[in-house]
Amino acid sequence: MRRPTVIVTGLIGSGKSAVCDLLRVHGVPVYDCDTRTKSIYDRRPFLVRSLEKALEEPLRGADGRLDRGRLAARIFGDAAARETVESIVYPYVLRDFRRWRARQTGAPFVALESAVILSKPLFAGLASAVVLVTAPEELRLRRVMARDALPEAQVRARMAAQPEIPASAATFIIENDGDPEKLGKAVNRIINTLQI
Repeated sequence: MRRPTVIVTGLIGSGKSAVCDLLRVHGVPVYDCDTRTKSIYDRRPFLVRSLEKALEEPLRGADGRLDRGRLAARIFGDAAARETVESIVYPYVLRDFRRWRARQTGAPFVALESAVILSKPLFAGLASAVVLVTAPEELRLRRVMARDALPEAQVRARMAAQPEIPASAATFIIENDGDPEKLGKAVNRIINTLQI
């Protein structure tokens, strides 16, 4: 039986990871798209070669592995380059997710954490439910600056580059304003609702 999939999404700094950490505490398996994609690059070096060929520039570091900073700099603000990368990599991510999900036999549902997946046609129809995590802009800014040790201007540029996620796409909305007790209760309510 195919496990129902709950997409956990939100803008940068909204606290998707905090929500997913709570889901894990309750025994919900979570597929972290960013981490798994990095693993795919490491396991499939030919993907990096494909990206270099498509973007017509070197993307590997001195160790021969993908330089993720170089790739991020290349596709930031360049929609065509980003779409090229996604068209090459996302089919492998989807296949990896489906294989991972098939192994999660002990849970009533699984979660997939991603900021962008809802806007990608390849993943259409994947979600049984969508959890949208929100937070005030200034709080998101402070979180990302602290987490990634980046200057304010750089974080604001990243925030500005992200498309808004419409509330209409969400089954549940969690306002993650930094109150751990409130966040825990919100996640508990969702888990209780989703015991499908």
